[in-house]
Amino acid sequence: MALEITDANFEELVIKSEVPVVVDFWAEWCGPCRMLTPIIEKMAGDYEGKAVIGKVNVDQNPGVSAKFGVRNIPTVLFVKGGEVADKSVGAVPEAALTSKLNALL
Repeated sequence: MALEITDANFEELVIKSEVPVVVDFWAEWCGPCRMLTPIIEKMAGDYEGKAVIGKVNVDQNPGVSAKFGVRNIPTVLFVKGGEVADKSVGAVPEAALTSKLNALL
C-alpha cells in the first residue's frame, strides 16, 4: 500500500530516502487521480523494498505541493537522492510510470 506523505513527514520519507521515491500528488475530487490510484497501489507492492511509493493529498498538504510547483493533478514526481529526477503530469499508463522508476533503480 502506498504511504501517506504529508507536509510533516515529506523530508523524512522523501528527501532523506536512500531509495528512489515516487510521489503521487492527488485529491479526492480529481477524476484522473482516481484512475491513477490502482496503478500507484500496484507499484507500491511491486517495488516494495526497492523504492518508496507514496501519495500526497494536495488539499491537506499545500506546503509540499507549493514547494514543488504542483499546479495540475495528478502529478507524479520521481525523487532520487533528495532531488526530483523526473515527473509525469496527468493520467498516464502504468508502463510510463514504471519505465521512469526503473530508470532510477
